[in-house]
Amino acid sequence: MQIHKCIIIGSGPSGYAAAIYASRANLNPILYTGPQPGGQLTTTTEVDNYPGYPKGISGPDMMEELREQAERFGTDVRWEMISKVDFKTGENYHKVWTEAGEELNAYTVIISTGATAKYLGLESEARLMNNGVSACAVCDGFFFKGKEVAVVGGGDTAAEEATYLAKLCPKVHLIVRRDELRASQIMQKRVFNTPNIEVHWNSETVEVLGNEKVSGIILKNNKTGETKEITLEGFFVAIGHKPNTDIFKGFLDMDETGYLIVKPGSTKTNIQGVFASGDAADKVYRQAITAAGTGCMAALDAERYMVEEELG
Repeated sequence: MQIHKCIIIGSGPSGYAAAIYASRANLNPILYTGPQPGGQLTTTTEVDNYPGYPKGISGPDMMEELREQAERFGTDVRWEMISKVDFKTGENYHKVWTEAGEELNAYTVIISTGATAKYLGLESEARLMNNGVSACAVCDGFFFKGKEVAVVGGGDTAAEEATYLAKLCPKVHLIVRRDELRASQIMQKRVFNTPNIEVHWNSETVEVLGNEKVSGIILKNNKTGETKEITLEGFFVAIGHKPNTDIFKGFLDMDETGYLIVKPGSTKTNIQGVFASGDAADKVYRQAITAAGTGCMAALDAERYMVEEELG
């Protein structure tokens, strides 16, 4: 029976960073890209805040460069998806299965499956993605400096993004479905104390306006049924993310929303030899650079585990 040293599930900054470090440590990693090779960044037109790219770079180009770098050091990149796992607590290796049914064994598994932003499901929202529609104010807010924008959501993320954008934009519309915010009291206080944030209660976005770029939105009051049009240039959706961790349920510890729980100061999960990196284990920062950082950590943790357990 062949037991591989390292299998990486998922691509994106965390998966490719893990692959680069694991390859250089002679772990001969096999990386499965998953259903969206390159992860969320492949849906981003411009990445301006990743160190080392002074002129910026498109998300797809950046992921292509990371993949090439991983392959240069010997990573076996496979354009497939892992659909099933068996993380054995009493064994020193773990099993994974591809979507095609191939079974593989590995001493270490690095999870880099990421998270998927939730959207409203509007046709106009999808059509104008990256042309004024975004799910990350910290990533894209700079491009809307001096412009009027809207944020959808009522939780801490929406409140945080609205206050962040209020420092860059003359007016921020916060669109809330209910008649109250779900955000913590301290975040609510920040919203209400920020004069250029206007809260629209009991409101839902029924259409994002614009041909090539966002030019406005149509809101509907879900109590009165009245609609109104607001002119703006940026539309930020902050209604949450879903971590792509369903196949690990029953094996790995995770919080109530599905984010993997790692031991403080490491990428170690509750199962020996299984490590979690990137947005699958991070609901706070969710940035490409933090994902890459934890990918590096996961590879180093995997290498140390192999040495300590005298495996491979």
